[in-house]
Amino acid sequence: MISVALIGFGNVNSHLFKAFLQAEDVRIAQVFNRTKIDAEELSGIPFTSDFAEITDADVYIIGTSDSAISEVSNALKFENRLVIHTSGGVAMDRLNAKNRRGVFYPLQTFSKNKEVDYQTIPICIEAENDDDFALLKNLGKQISKVVHPINSEERAKIHVAAVFVNNFVNYCYLVGKEILDENELPFDILSPLIAETAHKIEALTPFEAQTGPAKRNDRNTIKKHLNLLKNPNHRQLYELMTEMIRKKFE
Repeated sequence: MISVALIGFGNVNSHLFKAFLQAEDVRIAQVFNRTKIDAEELSGIPFTSDFAEITDADVYIIGTSDSAISEVSNALKFENRLVIHTSGGVAMDRLNAKNRRGVFYPLQTFSKNKEVDYQTIPICIEAENDDDFALLKNLGKQISKVVHPINSEERAKIHVAAVFVNNFVNYCYLVGKEILDENELPFDILSPLIAETAHKIEALTPFEAQTGPAKRNDRNTIKKHLNLLKNPNHRQLYELMTEMIRKKFE
């Protein structure tokens, strides 16, 4: 049985909390958060907001904002225990060296009230020694079928790529919705297209899957689209992405 203490209760740790509750060989020893959490949400798990009261555990998982990871690891009162963070973009050595350090990065987008299937989520792990690595690997396998050893440099590059395929793509969804809202058209008319675009990547490379007027260098359609876009930010984004795609497929 692996005991874990969750330090912070944002998007990632709140989802890990639910996954660990269902794991056969994981026990959540405690949740720490600077602000109070509703007792019902904690399902009877002990809670504290005092660093001095953090209990003993095999693994301490910091799930705070990236900018707070170092500060929180510095504030921990104990030493020589396994302290890890869940960030894609923060190096392992940002954790205070008074404790053994590691990373447990679930490669997925998390929203507080949207459930996810943890069994399919890649867990990227890193540790300073073999014993801690083995422990994190075992912990990852308790909730996911996909566990990868990834060092800090590799993880940073994966995180950059993830921003493109997730955050930037979602912003394009937002732009698409704004265009349709301006014209009193429903966004859900695009849902099958969004689903098929994502599904195609399972069978084709992104290069093979690319379609559209920019790839074809269809200047008449591109000009028509630009004339339809009244928002200057939308026009700027369209022009930039069109030019990048056009150059890629010249």
